[in-house]
Amino acid sequence: MANTSRQALWEYWGAELKRHRENAALTQEMLGNQVFVSGGYIGQFEQAIRRPQLDVAIRIDQVLQTDGFFERTWRKLIDDQRYADYFAKVVELEAQATKICDFESMVVPGLLQTAAYAKALTLAGNPFATDEYVDGKVRARLDRAEILKSGPQDGYWPILHEAVLRMPVGGPAVMAEQLEHITRLARERKIVVQVMPFSAGPYPSAGRMVTLMEFVDAPPTAYTEGVYSGTLLDDPAIVKRVQQDYDLVRATALSPEASLALIESAAEEYRQCASTT
Repeated sequence: MANTSRQALWEYWGAELKRHRENAALTQEMLGNQVFVSGGYIGQFEQAIRRPQLDVAIRIDQVLQTDGFFERTWRKLIDDQRYADYFAKVVELEAQATKICDFESMVVPGLLQTAAYAKALTLAGNPFATDEYVDGKVRARLDRAEILKSGPQDGYWPILHEAVLRMPVGGPAVMAEQLEHITRLARERKIVVQVMPFSAGPYPSAGRMVTLMEFVDAPPTAYTEGVYSGTLLDDPAIVKRVQQDYDLVRATALSPEASLALIESAAEEYRQCASTT
């Protein structure tokens, strides 16, 4: 389902929420109190700015006595087999974000991955997968990257640990192509990329990945991932801490110019290695 059609369906979900709420003679604040979110969040759901969690959709059905309508439509909208359940909501938010900041400690962020790199990663975790399964995962990852064509209005700012450059995913030719793709996006001013060098030593949230997203009319959100699990964080105090950690990483990383030079140097090393094998 294209992002535009899915967004239209979320707008319908929000319009139905507003209609049922008003029919029940409840303000946004009153409904929010009963489903344990703020009245402002109810307003954001109604405007399709924010997606509710499943438990909130279930409680809305209970309060408004809508016979499971909001739960059923939530499940249909959020069900996208291209992505893991815990990640589907992140994909939705990426398409709405005005600014995205990523930090990756071991692999190239999904929005920057080439087809060959994404395929190598998928095969590493699914050695017995069918070609159809692998191709589907790769296509899904490339579909996400479409947002970089126009770009979030306030930019995409990935920070990569130097380990990302040095781990040979897919072999030298794949790595050369991948790193050249990153530098090309930077040269085209689609992204601002920085590298955290090994020489920087320890850093906040070492070994973890994090994504920060900002929106026009909604609070910022952070996402972090574990083993077959992911967590969306929207508590303002926690998101602020995550932002502070990211800022410390950014301050310690190489400048964008020095980072590009390092990425280009690594790409050339891989290219030379590929030509001799």
